[in-house]
Amino acid sequence: MLLDEANTIGWHPDGCAGRLPGASPPVSLEPALEREFEERLADSSTLAFRVALAVLRRRADAEDVAQDAFLRAHRAFASLRDRERFRPWLVRTAFRLALDRRRGEKRRGLREEAFGADPGPVPSVEDEAARQQVRERVAEAVDALPEKLRIVTVLAAIEEQDVSSVARLLELPEGTVKSRLHRARKELAERLRCLVSDTATR
Repeated sequence: MLLDEANTIGWHPDGCAGRLPGASPPVSLEPALEREFEERLADSSTLAFRVALAVLRRRADAEDVAQDAFLRAHRAFASLRDRERFRPWLVRTAFRLALDRRRGEKRRGLREEAFGADPGPVPSVEDEAARQQVRERVAEAVDALPEKLRIVTVLAAIEEQDVSSVARLLELPEGTVKSRLHRARKELAERLRCLVSDTATR
């Protein structure tokens, strides 16, 4: 599973401007602030990357998004009012950047499909094709969730259903997280039933 393969990702400020379209070089921070930023990033970077990976499902894309989030965090660090809340701020930033990237990919995909792009090779092994179809159905169902339900679902999967951790990251009451998880699971179950039904009737 992709999330199991998500290792620590480092902060590469010198490479960000070259890899990210329109990115400016990192700002200079005072030495004490720079050290604090690096310490807080070391505590948060892997989770931010895993959130991006859960949305994008491709490591290279998730790494780009994570570096973009790190660069934005570096620029904003000196002006953050409460740096104790840096970790949830970074995770939410990575999530929203990943969503923006995925929406852009979907728009490009629709344009390519309209112009008759090759959909790619069809798996030759039936079992692999069936597994891939299940993964795609689940991904479609998760993608269709409203953003506030989707982020609790992604974080709960990463945090292994630790509601208190998700609540802290999103700065929400635990009861709100539980309620949103319940609604998300209910919507997912319904969407998956519909998708399975549609597939069976084709």
